[in-house]
Amino acid sequence: MERVGQGIDRAIIFGASGGIGAGLVAELIARGAGTVFAASRSRPENLPDGAQWVRFDLDDEETIAAAAETVGAPVDCAIAASGLLTLPDGTGPERSYKQIDADAMARVFHLNTIGPALVAKHFLPLLPRDRRSLFAALSARVGSIGDNRIGGWHSYRASKAALNMLIRNFAIELGRTHKHAVCVALHPGTVDTALSEPFQANLPEGQLTAPAQAARNLLDVLDGLGSEDSGQLFDWAGKRVEF
Repeated sequence: MERVGQGIDRAIIFGASGGIGAGLVAELIARGAGTVFAASRSRPENLPDGAQWVRFDLDDEETIAAAAETVGAPVDCAIAASGLLTLPDGTGPERSYKQIDADAMARVFHLNTIGPALVAKHFLPLLPRDRRSLFAALSARVGSIGDNRIGGWHSYRASKAALNMLIRNFAIELGRTHKHAVCVALHPGTVDTALSEPFQANLPEGQLTAPAQAARNLLDVLDGLGSEDSGQLFDWAGKRVEF
């Protein structure tokens, strides 16, 4: 099976200013990808040599459409690496249903579910039909309904569960026209980024992964997937996680 870094001619990473997104951009370039677009709201300070910045804003669908127009077809690999656990005002995941706030929940869903869906809307049509292509979105194990044993984190869990369902839907629809396409959700593990920072204190030693290593892990997983794996959720080690 062709490797992502060697077989991909044109790739785009959404959320390229974040830890995992920046790591994916750098790793794709290191693996020899032809053209790598780094999509973010503002130009990343440490944009790697060889990457091209494209502006996009999850709050403005027109910027996503404009990014698709700028990049053009074909896009062999598109990864939505944006997401949010704690809101900018400090509102974190709910420990109880008593803490549910409609506005906060709507914001979490917009960034974790609707945003990647809009990316898919504009970039799935750019995937080539005659060869293997990839669309992936960062999800989370806590978005698995079957794996949920402790509850809590209602908005975040629900937003990722909804994202997983969308990935399954997209994979089914995409499979009708793009026989070689792989459309999956990815669980990167606990990565040392701003998203996980408020919850790192009690992590067991060795459980926290550096963003660059997380990027390598995720690309290694994608390297090993075929069209028969489309529509599934995989963790950083390549193990399938039940929805």
